[in-house]
Amino acid sequence: MIAVFRLAPLAAAAALTPAALLWAQPTPGAFTVAESGRSFATLQEAIDAVGNARVTIRIAPGTYRQCAVQEQGVIVYEAAEPGSVTFAGRACEGKAALVLRGTGAEIRGLTFTGIAVADGNGAGIRLEAGALNVAYARFENSQQGILTAADPSIRVYILRSTFSGLGTCENEAGCAHSLYIGDVGSLTVRESRFERGTGGHYLKARAAEVVIEGNSFDDANGRATNYMIDLPAGSRGRIADNWFVQGRDKENYSAFIALGAEEILHPSAGLRIENNEARFVPGLSRQSAFLADWTGERVVMQGNRLAEGIRQYEPR
Repeated sequence: MIAVFRLAPLAAAAALTPAALLWAQPTPGAFTVAESGRSFATLQEAIDAVGNARVTIRIAPGTYRQCAVQEQGVIVYEAAEPGSVTFAGRACEGKAALVLRGTGAEIRGLTFTGIAVADGNGAGIRLEAGALNVAYARFENSQQGILTAADPSIRVYILRSTFSGLGTCENEAGCAHSLYIGDVGSLTVRESRFERGTGGHYLKARAAEVVIEGNSFDDANGRATNYMIDLPAGSRGRIADNWFVQGRDKENYSAFIALGAEEILHPSAGLRIENNEARFVPGLSRQSAFLADWTGERVVMQGNRLAEGIRQYEPR
């Protein structure tokens, strides 16, 4: 039986504008507003046309050297065929392929690749405001996958997506990471894959609450990577049913998960880390901690299956 997953609901946007959406004449293009049938040659033209509406923009198969900025509304960006749409090599505002600061956005089945900018923070998605849902997406061979602003009203939900060949610590702005979430209200990551990191952490988040469940963190082919999960500001929630393998080429192999290593912004008491599996790549023997904890708060750890050489808990 195939399980059916539903993404978290996005916040409501302003009502659709009939004149703009319902009676517009179709025009040729790869970016089609589902509610009106109107098509556009570029994604930015489609976004600008819908304004402060709640719509789906369906994207025809292809590789697009385009980027776009969303200023308002709630927009679903959907590949007409999952996995058939790639945004490659372009960043708007020196930030990302998609710069999002509307009420909300949802990404379905898109790939982002080859995004690099001067300050080292080039991303597939830069989230500056609003809610974000991501499903069945790929972020690869860029400086970062997703980077967000610090805003407690932001909520991020990621499902069945892949982060591959991401991260760098070679720029003056500091490290970029596969997934870098600022001080937001909540982060949920489920059934996703992190692999082949090229620097920084695989998942770094200052979110007040996290749910990180059923993911794989495969560092076997990583280069100069650090932690698998870094929660530097403290966090509550659950890290469970994940699979971790630590590779040989590490900038820091002292821990798999780090908690509270920077300025503490949130309580961590009651954080649950349970039923995970962690190991080293075959043939590698070293010492590491599964959780390195700077907070000293009560963290629940149970049911974790750890290979020889991995200590369950280490206060720092």
